[in-house]
Amino acid sequence: MNRPDPQALAGQRLQWLEQRQQVLAKNIANANTPGFQPSDLPPFERQLQRAGAAAGVMRTDPKHLASAGSDGAVRERRNAERSPDGNGVALDVQALKVAETDQAHALALNLHRSWVGMFRTALGRG
Repeated sequence: MNRPDPQALAGQRLQWLEQRQQVLAKNIANANTPGFQPSDLPPFERQLQRAGAAAGVMRTDPKHLASAGSDGAVRERRNAERSPDGNGVALDVQALKVAETDQAHALALNLHRSWVGMFRTALGRG
């Protein structure tokens, strides 16, 4: 099985997270724009599946838990929850998405730094 380079994968994840923050910032900036509908990027897992990098979670031991199979997609506000001017931005939902994305960004950045640190150590530069 061909496994993706963890460092490249972390870089792709960081790019996706940066793009998502831009989309969420646009949603928040348009919270008072009549008729504006929020958008979001497809989950990163879908991007990996399209690229063929993710064949699913690998269980290396029978005692490991099986994947729940959720794609992590979050539903946007229903029509009944839209403001009278047709704006669909829920600031609380967008704030949660921003916080989630920020947390994922910190994790991906730390993983990227860890890989660089391991390479430096392996090269005797650590």
